[in-house]
Amino acid sequence: MPSQKIRKHSITIAGHRTSVTLEDVFWRALREIAQTRGLSLAALIEEIDENRQTGLSSALRVFAMQETLKK
Repeated sequence: MPSQKIRKHSITIAGHRTSVTLEDVFWRALREIAQTRGLSLAALIEEIDENRQTGLSSALRVFAMQETLKK
């Protein structure tokens, strides 16, 4: 079973630093999606941030799940 450890990462979004806490499985999915799209992880998160309607951590989890289900 994949690690469900929760990790906090600090990133810069729209010029300001913020911390995001997600389970490892979501960080891995987001990194894979970013790589597939030719983006940095920060650039992908910034795109998600611009279009979110919920908290950032929730938006990242939902985005990762939606993209994973498309496969």
